[in-house]
Amino acid sequence: MSHPLNIYTDGAARGNPGPGGYGIVLLWGNKQKEIAAGYRLTTNNRMELLAVIVALQSLTKNDIPVTIYTDSKYIVDSVQKKWLNNWIKTDFKGGKKNKDLWIQYYDLSKQFKVQFVWVKGHADNPYNNRCDELATSAADGKHLLIDKAYEAGIND
Repeated sequence: MSHPLNIYTDGAARGNPGPGGYGIVLLWGNKQKEIAAGYRLTTNNRMELLAVIVALQSLTKNDIPVTIYTDSKYIVDSVQKKWLNNWIKTDFKGGKKNKDLWIQYYDLSKQFKVQFVWVKGHADNPYNNRCDELATSAADGKHLLIDKAYEAGIND
């Protein structure tokens, strides 16, 4: 029997919008992997969502249960309360933001058995705190990537 995969994610932005980053910690059995990247201009919610997308994209197996721990109520509520399903049906009518990333997540999520767990941010969870460190140091990094969709104004 394979181990469940636990993923911790966090996003950060210095200013909203401003330079941002995401941090990911993947835990599978006794293995641990960290991923982080920074962007020159983005939002906190985009980084929270991009962390989840990049974490899922990094997986090589899709037949194992995945639990994603995040301190983003935006993500947890959008998925668990089925807001995302409604946004997809109505093509994000009413100016819902981050359509590009939500569609990417939605398509990816069909390949996995994903469960979300909300954790309190900046509290006593060492993995969530590590993700926060990764995200903020990525946002403060020198060679920042370009969030092309955001900078092109696609999500305004």
